[in-house]
Amino acid sequence: MTCESHGPTKISDAVKTHQTMSTQNVTPQEFSYLKELLTARMIQILVEEHDYTMEEAIDKIYTSPIYEKLSDANTGLFFQSPRYVLSYIAI
Repeated sequence: MTCESHGPTKISDAVKTHQTMSTQNVTPQEFSYLKELLTARMIQILVEEHDYTMEEAIDKIYTSPIYEKLSDANTGLFFQSPRYVLSYIAI
């Protein structure tokens, strides 16, 4: 799944790519903050650029398989840009 022709094709590819990133220097509070900041920006992009309602955008993000991966600090996805993470969600 991808929203861009050059984006990744599988969630497992994203996880494999980012498993080597170290999260040792990130506290649980920092991780939570970064994850929520990234999530909020992804929701904003869906609303402003893809004509989702706020409710639709929130539902799309929080029910997507990639959100589960984003919630795991070991994947390192919280270090990525919102557009990169969105590329794993069919928009």
